[in-house]
Amino acid sequence: MSKEVNESIYGLRPVIEAIISGKQIDKVLVKQGLSGELATELLRLMKEKNIHFQFVPTERFAKYGDKNHQGVVAFVIPVELVELESLVPTLFESGKVPLILILDGITDVRNFGAIVRTAECAGVDAIVVPAKGAAQIGSDSIKTSAGALHHIPICRVGSLKMTLNFLKNSGFQTAIATDKGSESLYNVDLTGPMVIVMGAEDIGVSPDLFRLADKLVKIPIKGKIGSLNVSVAAGVVVYEVLRQRGL
Repeated sequence: MSKEVNESIYGLRPVIEAIISGKQIDKVLVKQGLSGELATELLRLMKEKNIHFQFVPTERFAKYGDKNHQGVVAFVIPVELVELESLVPTLFESGKVPLILILDGITDVRNFGAIVRTAECAGVDAIVVPAKGAAQIGSDSIKTSAGALHHIPICRVGSLKMTLNFLKNSGFQTAIATDKGSESLYNVDLTGPMVIVMGAEDIGVSPDLFRLADKLVKIPIKGKIGSLNVSVAAGVVVYEVLRQRGL
C-alpha cells in the first residue's frame, strides 16, 4: 500500500487534470453557483468517474484564502484503492476462503478507522465502501486505524447493490448483521466464502441490500442498552468467522 500523503488540489484546471490522470480523489468541494466551461467540464468528469462532490458556500473556502482555489478544492485519498473485480479472482486463486466486509453508510471517521484496524488484525481480505455516504479516507481515519488502512485492500464502489450481486455471483454467501436478524450469530454457518455487511448505527443496512442477504444475523444482547457501537459489533462478527474457521 502507498505511504500516507496529505495532499489537496486547488483550482479548476488542476483538479480536472488530476481526475483525468487517474488521481484517487476522495471528494471535491465546489463553490455554490460556480459556472463556466471549466466548471461544466469538472462536473461532467466527477459524475462520469463517480467522484463524490459537494456544493458549499463561499465562506467554506476562507481557510484556503492563500491558495488559488477558484472555488474548487479536491482531497486526494492517501492510500491506494483496489478494484474489487480484480481482487476477487486472486483471492480464490490463492486458495483462501475469502472474507469481505461491506460498510453501508458508516460516515464516522473514528468508527471507520476502528473497524479497519480490527478487520486488518482479523485477516479480513478487503473492505468495501460506497463512493457516497462513507467516512472520509484521510489522515484522521489512518490515525484511528493505527495505520491499518495501509495494510488492507480498500475498495470504493458506485453501487453496493451491484457489488453485492457481483460477489454473490462469484460464490460468496452474504450475512447482514442486524438487530432484526432471525438467527443468532453463533448459530449460523460462516465457514464458506463470506461477505459481512455492517450498517450505520442510526439507520442500519439499506433495504436494497437486505433483499440480497442469505443470512440475517444478530448479536445476542443481554443488557439494557440494546445495541453495540458499530465498530465493536463488526469486531464481534469477524472474530466469530475466525472462530468457526478454526483460525
